[in-house]
Amino acid sequence: MNPLLKKVVAFLPELVARLTIRRDSGPIDSVDGVCSFVSTRAAFIAQKSLYGYLKARMGTRYPSMFEDDVLIASIDIAKINIYVACLSDLSVYAAIRSLQAEAVDDKVYCDLALRCLKRGLADNAEQARNIEAFSVSDSLADFEKRLAFVDWYSDLPVRHLFTASPAALYKWAPIAPNLKREDKEIVENSIKFAWRDVRAQFEKRIDSSRVAGDLSSFRPSGN
Repeated sequence: MNPLLKKVVAFLPELVARLTIRRDSGPIDSVDGVCSFVSTRAAFIAQKSLYGYLKARMGTRYPSMFEDDVLIASIDIAKINIYVACLSDLSVYAAIRSLQAEAVDDKVYCDLALRCLKRGLADNAEQARNIEAFSVSDSLADFEKRLAFVDWYSDLPVRHLFTASPAALYKWAPIAPNLKREDKEIVENSIKFAWRDVRAQFEKRIDSSRVAGDLSSFRPSGN
């Protein structure tokens, strides 16, 4: 495979994820099902939002980025950091939506959210290892800090849970700061809007009682 083609292939996971998502439409009725949904949809939203922004900003120069090793390295850094932010948002949402109809305490919500995040990090471990500036342990620690402040019983609309991903897309997208400042509202809204379809899919497919029952089988008795 020639070097340019290898670079192009590196940008194909979004397309592969799209095909996988289209085939994945059954009930979400297990912990594994919730974790898989979170991992794949977080990856899809991260890539779709980042590449969409790059393409909009670069215009006709977009294909040339496959020839720029420095830009590709910057995109790889952005991609993993935006993915973890998407993973954080969706893990919290999925835990709340999966368990809100069940009589569970904060620890159970945190347990499921952590399982989702760890699954996503494991699914992308190879990519993460290639990014020197990225730390899996730091990402996990940051998420645990976030969980300490989550109000699992809030009446606020679920869209308010999606705060990390818009900020990460704006921060990490490799666009000149002077240009990015002009785009802040549009960029952040683009990913906020993208989450609506993901939430609709989850609402349609989730079987809360079976997920809660499955989660209890992972938990030590008395917890």
